[in-house]
Amino acid sequence: MFQKILIANRGEIALRIIRTCKEMGIRTVAVYSTADRESLHVRFADEAVCIGPPASKDSYLNISKIMAAVEITNADAVHPGYGFLAENAEFAEICDSYGIKFIGPTAEMIRKMGDKITAKETMIAAEVPVVPGSEGLIQDVKHGINLAKKIGYPVILKATAGGGGKGMRIVWADEEFEAAWESARQEAEASFANAGIYIEKFIEEPRHIEFQIIGDQHGNTAHLSERDCSIQRRHQKLVEESPSPFMTDSLRERMGNAAIKAAKSINYEGVGTVEFLVDKHRNFYFMEMNTRIQVEHPVTEEVIEHDLIKEQIKVAAGEEISGKNYYPQMHAIECRINAEDPFNDFRPSPGKIISFHSAKGYGVRVDTHVYAGYIIPPYYDSMIAKIICRAPTREECILRMKRALGEFIVEGIKTTVPFHRQLMDDERFRSGNFHTGFLNDFSIKKIAE
Repeated sequence: MFQKILIANRGEIALRIIRTCKEMGIRTVAVYSTADRESLHVRFADEAVCIGPPASKDSYLNISKIMAAVEITNADAVHPGYGFLAENAEFAEICDSYGIKFIGPTAEMIRKMGDKITAKETMIAAEVPVVPGSEGLIQDVKHGINLAKKIGYPVILKATAGGGGKGMRIVWADEEFEAAWESARQEAEASFANAGIYIEKFIEEPRHIEFQIIGDQHGNTAHLSERDCSIQRRHQKLVEESPSPFMTDSLRERMGNAAIKAAKSINYEGVGTVEFLVDKHRNFYFMEMNTRIQVEHPVTEEVIEHDLIKEQIKVAAGEEISGKNYYPQMHAIECRINAEDPFNDFRPSPGKIISFHSAKGYGVRVDTHVYAGYIIPPYYDSMIAKIICRAPTREECILRMKRALGEFIVEGIKTTVPFHRQLMDDERFRSGNFHTGFLNDFSIKKIAE
């Protein structure tokens, strides 16, 4: 087992990893930018190293500075968390070349699944269902229009190196194609330094359902069941739950087997997520694979009672998993609390937290790195907390979440708590009748809080 793990991340996920490491008797190293000097992950790690100014490119994305921190602290492993360098094959390769264990898959595995065209080709070879689309990148507008006609409108343009909804455009007709193509390419180049675009059939009213998987270094692979991530705004997940209210036993069996097949096709090591689109007829299609821990991993932890960070570390250390699939024993819902103003088009709301009261009580978990007096910097993702509730049934879980949201008080900044409170009261959400476009016609009402 590792003696010391450096956490190449910040905020709540860094703190989450530190907690598990402490329980495993492993020492921890936090890295931080000057903007995060007062963050809790810095305070609770055994050691902390400042790696640069606030901008991510000068700190959390700066591989040379992170490797210097590994060297001076004698860490023998690096946990990348999610985001930043978590799916960076070059970083995984550099760690390996220095004899430092990257807690995640190998560089080769990341490359096979990180580029979406390559991932799609890998899934086709593994006979995993994929969304109809181009066999490679679109060469030009004429090529794209011809493909769109062949596939059938509507289609969606996607950045091959993309994520988080960047470089994605829906096209409904020939005359819209060129403008969408140019816009997607520009955004992809700016976000990922890669303007490559491919095309897929746009699945109308889909559910976004993902399967948590785990594989070890001995060839064993298992799934830990599904999460429904269909409540999204601009392709960003806001609410996740397990089990999916849309799921059937038959569909879970077929999708779980497909997820395992996807992982086995690259001999996957570590925890990861295979993401699918599911149409209203319950046909499912591979979308992408995330070769890292997910923001929403606590949802799965709460319904199967396993610490996924601990499992991730154990697998990285060479331990063998049972190979047994796990199924939900409870219902869990996670609400992402962002420092945003839901009454003002979700505009970011960085600043100082004047007072803070976390939700508590039976069946309620809050993962956060903030506290009263903490200053939320404007340089990073706006998520400040995750509220996770579990209960024997979905109905009870929603009621528990409503109660928890009512107790969660943050003053000094705007948060998305009012949005989540209204969502929990929405009849369509409560009935489980929603899809990824649900929020397009969801109107948040300005009410006294």
